[in-house]
Amino acid sequence: MISEEQQFSRLDSAFARFLGERTNFDPMQKQAFENLAKSVSYEQSQGHSCIRLNDEHRELVLASGMAVEHSQDGLAAVLPLVVEQDRLYLHRYWFYEYRLANQIKAMIGLNEACGHKIAAHSTALFDKYFGIAATETDWQRAAAEIAVKQSFSIITGGPGTGKTTTVVKILALMQESASEPLHIALAAPTGKAAMRLQESIGFNKAALPCSETIKAHIPETVTTLHRLLGAKPPSPYFRHNAVRPLVYDLVVVDEASMVDLALMSKLLDALKPGCRLILLGDKDQLTSVESGAVLADLTLALPEHTLELKKSHRFSEAIGKLAVAVNLQQEDAAWQILREGNENSVLPEQNLIDYVAAQQTDYLRLIKAGAGFEEIYRAFSRFQVLCSNREGKNSVSDINYRAEQKLFGQKLINLSGLWYSGRPVMITQNNAALHLYNGDIGICMPDKDQDGKLMAFFQRPDGSVKKYLPGRLPHCETVYAMTIHKSQGSEFEEVLIVLPETINPVLTKELLYTAITRARKTVKLVADETVFSATVRQKVERITGLVDKLL
Repeated sequence: MISEEQQFSRLDSAFARFLGERTNFDPMQKQAFENLAKSVSYEQSQGHSCIRLNDEHRELVLASGMAVEHSQDGLAAVLPLVVEQDRLYLHRYWFYEYRLANQIKAMIGLNEACGHKIAAHSTALFDKYFGIAATETDWQRAAAEIAVKQSFSIITGGPGTGKTTTVVKILALMQESASEPLHIALAAPTGKAAMRLQESIGFNKAALPCSETIKAHIPETVTTLHRLLGAKPPSPYFRHNAVRPLVYDLVVVDEASMVDLALMSKLLDALKPGCRLILLGDKDQLTSVESGAVLADLTLALPEHTLELKKSHRFSEAIGKLAVAVNLQQEDAAWQILREGNENSVLPEQNLIDYVAAQQTDYLRLIKAGAGFEEIYRAFSRFQVLCSNREGKNSVSDINYRAEQKLFGQKLINLSGLWYSGRPVMITQNNAALHLYNGDIGICMPDKDQDGKLMAFFQRPDGSVKKYLPGRLPHCETVYAMTIHKSQGSEFEEVLIVLPETINPVLTKELLYTAITRARKTVKLVADETVFSATVRQKVERITGLVDKLL
């Protein structure tokens, strides 16, 4: 339970005071109740969907007149707080969780109706797309067998395990076996993730062993979940909901670990009766920024609807071993792998900025040599600094500033203003009109077609290049370094992971695992062994009731 007043926001305190003034409690009871109300408000902002109550606090909350107890029959009234077993919720988040669980249960009830159409052709079709079943388990084929026979399924696995490859084959298999073409939607939680999926779908579709007619019914356009549902900013509501559902027969959502409780609940609400849903993601990665740990909860509660792909085709054996050791919280083994100094190594902190600057040399020299943007972008994208924190020493802000100063001192860039030739930027605000989305990375450089005028160049999923006047861009920031959160779904040949000097709540094994698995070839780390070990031992623990509701 949170006890330090300074940890609560003004909103937490105002909310609690508003409820407390409407009780008949004496001053001592009122103070205790307001502390609980502040706690549930605060913890929701930290990613938890509820807090735990002991028997005394449970009785106090129910006696306040501001909470209703959930029973098998639902809620007797609509009040700001909901008590369910030993959990206390804000009403809205209880409803999201309750609604999501019920929608998934309803979808699961349709499994038999959804699966029988494919059963008659299953062996031949599976052999066609996945090859003759071998003695060794084909995890991709096993995932497809679950997905085509169930209305709700989850395909999870680490980077490079073939989640997108698998789902493209599943879509082809479903289209080929359907009596009429299925209407399919592909979505991801962010614009950046949507573009990566779009690129991967297009690449994998070309290799499918099916007719061009079948391929034509597999969409390549991927949208964000907010656009799919029809966001109505600044309200939290969407155009598509239970009353006005989406028209699709099948929805596929990539990077599902990034989807929070509220958005996942609204997505399930908007699916029409009989629609299938396939979630793709890595259950071991970072959870969503907002409330809930939906993908992790769903895989735990619904193992019969989940298949984990276990063979990675992306990174080296050494990186794989390091990722596994971190994921299993084996801090000594993980540190030893780093100390061996092969593909993975520890970089002394005093060498940090010199090393970061040295990695930028190639792309900056290509700009000066007048190379094409595609070549420049490939050189820049080979390496990335990933930080745990945005502010403080060894943070994103700190390293971006020091790297700029170092490169300026080496005369590789000219810091005459905010925009300079070679400045790498990350978009931090979606702008659909410009086709630029949160997480997109571009490079500012002279445009040979406009007499050397500075323009910001971005590469699109289809390989085309778009350029913009820097002043037209939505909000963006320099990106020699980025947060690990922002790197989700990306991959680089080499990553340099930088941790702060002291442990903080952001540092968890999920954060470190996510950073390590961004690399294909090399992982370097700047961190004290004590901080590294503490990070591996610290695990994201989110309090939710979703698993209980699904069991």
